[in-house]
Amino acid sequence: MVIKALLFDVDGVLLDSSATHRRIWDAWSAMRGLDKDLVWSLTHARRPEDTVREVAPGLDPHAERKVLNQLMFKEGDAFPAARGAISLLRELDRRPWALVTSGSRAHVHQRFQLASLPLPRVQIYGEDVERSKPHPESYLKAAELLSVEAGDCIVVEDAPHGITAGKAAGCTVIAVATTHSPHELIKADACFSSLEAATPHLLAAIRTA
Repeated sequence: MVIKALLFDVDGVLLDSSATHRRIWDAWSAMRGLDKDLVWSLTHARRPEDTVREVAPGLDPHAERKVLNQLMFKEGDAFPAARGAISLLRELDRRPWALVTSGSRAHVHQRFQLASLPLPRVQIYGEDVERSKPHPESYLKAAELLSVEAGDCIVVEDAPHGITAGKAAGCTVIAVATTHSPHELIKADACFSSLEAATPHLLAAIRTA
């Protein structure tokens, strides 16, 4: 197999944001009288609006997104880079890679700047697709913009929905067990304990292109 591009999810993969996101969703759940554990279980690799639609169908998802953004503002928008993320992205040099996230462009740009992470030419955000993960649209779009076949890409994900999206797009999927246990990530082609642990495999794969 020749790997021509790496496609990265953001939260839980390149940014260590899980604890902050958990606090935000727990606070929102308490405000709306919802089961915080159930809500949290339905947030990973999804747009906030999609989570709101599922857990609180009587609420306006766009209005609730504004509430969530306000909670985020109170937390601050600085998330640390995941261990190994800065060195990995620098090692990629001119190799093709992309961000594929259900998050929003403005927030990710701010967080990457604060975390000293570079941004690639191709970036796919929740607002760029009609159907978010677990649908494969975002990964297919990233491959298309990179001018490569999806089957020639490795997706790096931390959540089952993201793995489903990557596999449905025809990509090889590498999971990092940073927000979910390995047994929840068994549909991936391989699973590593962290991005740092996965780095030698990812660099070896892209350098053979």
